[in-house]
This record gives sequence, structure tokens and C-alpha cells, in this order.
Amino acid sequence: MSEIERESMEYDVVIVGAGPAGLSAAIRLKQLDADLNVVVLEKGSEVGAHILSGAVLDPSGLDKLLPDWRDMGAPITVAVKEDKFYMLGEEGSLRIPNAIMPPLMNNHGNYIVSMGNVCRWMAEKAEEMGVEIFPGMACSDLVYGETGEVKGVIAGVFGLEADGSIGENTEPGMELHGKYVFLSEGVRGSLSKEVIAKYDLAADADPQKYGIGMKEIWEIDPDKHNEGSVTHTMGWPLGSNAGGGSFIYHLDNNQVYVGFVVHLNYKNPHLFPYMEFQRFKHHPMVAELLEGGKRVAYGARAITEGGWQSLPKTAFPGGALLGCSAGMVNVPRIKGNHNAMLSGIAAAEAAEAAIKAGRSGDTLDDYDTEIRTGAVGKDLKRVRNVKPLWSDYGLIASLGIGGASMWMNNLFGWSPFTRSHGKSDADATGKAADHKPIAYPKPDGTLSFDRLTNVAFSFTNHEESQPAHLKLTDDSIPTQINLPDYAEPAQRYCPAGVYEIVEEEGSDPRFVINFQNCVHCKTCDIKDPSQNITWTTPQGGDGPNYPNM
Repeated sequence: MSEIERESMEYDVVIVGAGPAGLSAAIRLKQLDADLNVVVLEKGSEVGAHILSGAVLDPSGLDKLLPDWRDMGAPITVAVKEDKFYMLGEEGSLRIPNAIMPPLMNNHGNYIVSMGNVCRWMAEKAEEMGVEIFPGMACSDLVYGETGEVKGVIAGVFGLEADGSIGENTEPGMELHGKYVFLSEGVRGSLSKEVIAKYDLAADADPQKYGIGMKEIWEIDPDKHNEGSVTHTMGWPLGSNAGGGSFIYHLDNNQVYVGFVVHLNYKNPHLFPYMEFQRFKHHPMVAELLEGGKRVAYGARAITEGGWQSLPKTAFPGGALLGCSAGMVNVPRIKGNHNAMLSGIAAAEAAEAAIKAGRSGDTLDDYDTEIRTGAVGKDLKRVRNVKPLWSDYGLIASLGIGGASMWMNNLFGWSPFTRSHGKSDADATGKAADHKPIAYPKPDGTLSFDRLTNVAFSFTNHEESQPAHLKLTDDSIPTQINLPDYAEPAQRYCPAGVYEIVEEEGSDPRFVINFQNCVHCKTCDIKDPSQNITWTTPQGGDGPNYPNM
């Protein structure tokens, strides 16, 4: 679409994504210089519509950004009062004593929140300071300058024909140029992926690792509700099939967040992460809690899990990668929002200093240095061995050796080794013939639900006449390679039922993409063993409409 003439607008800083990282950057820029022109572009129908997180929030990032947030009406009111860890078997559970957990795992001083609502509130504060925020504006392409630097984005393309061509009702969008462009798209963002490849930002890093996180909001019996309670589990139902675990967070209004994470480096292509989540809710401990309640929302998204070893260079000519666009989740703590906010603050400070010095379009090396040597890098470095140990040796080893590594970091500020992640999650996928199919119980419609029923509770909508935003490099690969070799795992790893194999008598199997169901989790872009699927942005405003995720 480069031949299309578009109007352009000039800003000091263009920010892609109204999540905690992007909004923190916008607010900090205005704190530093109220005259800076700052714009935030959000692909969701409103700020928060595409935000999904656990979430127990470590407020350290917000404390640095807005120290008076407690007096500013922030929707952060449910303090963690109880912290429990369990190892599950099929019928029972074993509580892990809090005393043996490294101090960094303690949730004292943290809060159970809806990050969607936190971002909505942060957006209000940013707009009060003069930040321009445009929801429903998906950024589909980057704009490069004469020396190869990123100088802007193309946003607001609407009404393309189904084949991707220009039609009479097509709105070509605009170019928004900035002295610096911040990419805060979240996990596996399409523009971030392009930038990492173009500038080889991951040349000195391990492959990024991921998990798929699925979450339901339940309204439960008030007699069972325990506001401020936090529970994490490991073990059943995953066992040796995959790494992962669950979270159960009691927020206010008799609501509970029930979530399940599966690490995407699992080998068995027959594994069905969504059905593992549904099976988990039938564990006696969980079923008793949810009995008599009702599910009111569902969603899913990928999680970056590579941590310190997988962190790419975070600055590039003309911009920076913020938060999960680079991968700043502390996996053992199941927390990344604080690091996202800290990265936004650091990027804003580096860009403001550069603009004040008369610079633009160069590489903000000071930002990358701050990420690696400051609070974010220290947070990630001290837990760096837990995930690779889990991947290589299983849960018990990660608890034992990984726990010892965390204790050493806590007590002495270092540990003597850094373990590599090895291969990518796509390359970790084994051949179907080498693994046994897994039989999953049929959802009962009370505690467990089929995917399509649950997707309705994500309030997802895509305008159906637009081009499919899920692109195949080679249309033949799903049926000619992935089906015979891997039993086409896209049928199972997608938590929204986007992909299916249709077999009709007298014809060859067909690979069908139901892009209307997509909740933008990006798992297909990550886990496809042939790396044949590319997730791109649909037109602005489309996708899930999460209420309180």
C-alpha cells in the first residue's frame, strides 16, 4: 500500500498501544515537558478493550510514575491479604509452605486489579495532561526515513476489500510521524516483530519463550468469597505433558479471576491447552469454589516468558520497544505490569533528553542501558534460571534448583550460572507419531465450556468483509505438512477455535481460518511448527472487548 498518498501528522513521540507501558511513557513525557506533542494509538475499540492480565499488581512502577495514585481515584483497592501455593494431584493438593518461598514471591503490598480498568484510568490522567489518545486506530505498517530509521506508523486503514485491495469505500489511513516511535504493542506485536527482524535486535539473545494464558471471571457464592486471597497452583492436570500452572484471585464484588497458563514449549502436538484449563476447574478444590457461581467473561493471550536471556536490544533507530514488546515478565512472580510501567518511564526520559538536545530518529542507547542495568534488568536477572530449568528438567527441578538460584540472588545478589533457553517454542513441537493423543472430558456446560461458547464471553467482533488478518505464507502447509506430521496442532493450541480441519467425503482436507473468532492472543504466530502463520492487525476497533480483564 506504499503507493497510496496519505495525509500525515507530526508529533514529538508516537506511541503504539495504550497498555501500561505506552500510557506510562505518555504520562512521563508530559511530566517532563508539557509542551511535547504526544499521541497514543490503540487498536482496541476503547482503552482497555484488549488488555488481559492476571493480575496481581506490584505497584512499584506506578509509585514511580504517579506517587499519589492512592489519592487520585485509581481502581486499585483490593490489597492482597492471603497468599497460598499448592501442588495439585488429580484428587488432592499439597500446600507449599510460604516460609520456603523466596521473598520475591511474597505478594505483601501488592493489589488484585483489572489491568483493563487501570489502563482506562491511566488514559484519563494522560488526556488531562494533554496526551492525544485515539482508540480504534490499528497501526498496520511502519514508515521508514531516508536513512532507514523508523519515522512513523500508518494507522486507521479501514474498508479494504476481502482480497486486500483498495475499494471505493476504503479509507487509506494516515501517516503519523514522530521524532521517536515507541512500540508498546504487548506480546508478539506485528510491528515489534518487524523491527526486531529488520535491525537484528535479538542477535545476542536467546529465542523468546512464551506461554498461553487463559482467564475467566466468575461471580461466586458470597459465602465462598474471600476478598484479597491469592492462590497459585502447579502440577495437575498438566503433569509431565507441559509446564504451567493456575491462578485464582479474589477481587471485590464477589468476583474471582480464574486463570491457567500453559508454557508453549510443550512437545506433544496433541496437547489442547484450552481443554487443560477446562479440566483444571473440575479439581475438587476449584470445583467447590465455583459451584453455584457463574462465568461472566473469558479471554486469552500469550505471555512472554524468556526473561533476561531473551531480552532483545530494546532501542532501534527512531524508537524503542517497551514492556512485553521486548519481553519483561518475571515468570516465577507472574508479573510484568510493573516492569512495563518502568520501561515506559525510562523510554520517556531518554526520548525527552534526546529531543531537548535537538536529536531525532537516532538510537536511544541510554534507554537500553537503563533497562538492562536498572530495576527491570535486576528484576529479570535474579529469576533467569527458573524457566529454562523447568523446560529442561521439569517442575521439581525448577522448584529445587531454580528456587535455590532465587534464594542466592536474594541473599547475595548473584547466582553462579545462567542457563540458556535453547530452541524456540515452535521448534520444540514434536511429531504426532511420537506422542500419544490425549483424551479430554467433554465440557459439562456448568464448570467447563466449549471454546465457541466461551469466546462469546470475550465479546469479540470482526467486520467480516475485511481481509483475514491471519496470513499463511504457504496455503498448502497446513494440510500437506502440519496435518500428517503434527496432526495440525492449530486446531488445539488456539484458545478461540479460529483454526479447523474440515474433512468432507470425496474431497481433500481443508484448512479453515475463522478469523472472526480471534482474540488476538498471537499463539498461532508463536507455536505453529512450520512458522507459516503471521498475525497482523485487523482494522481498528475489531477484536475482543474485554470488560474488566
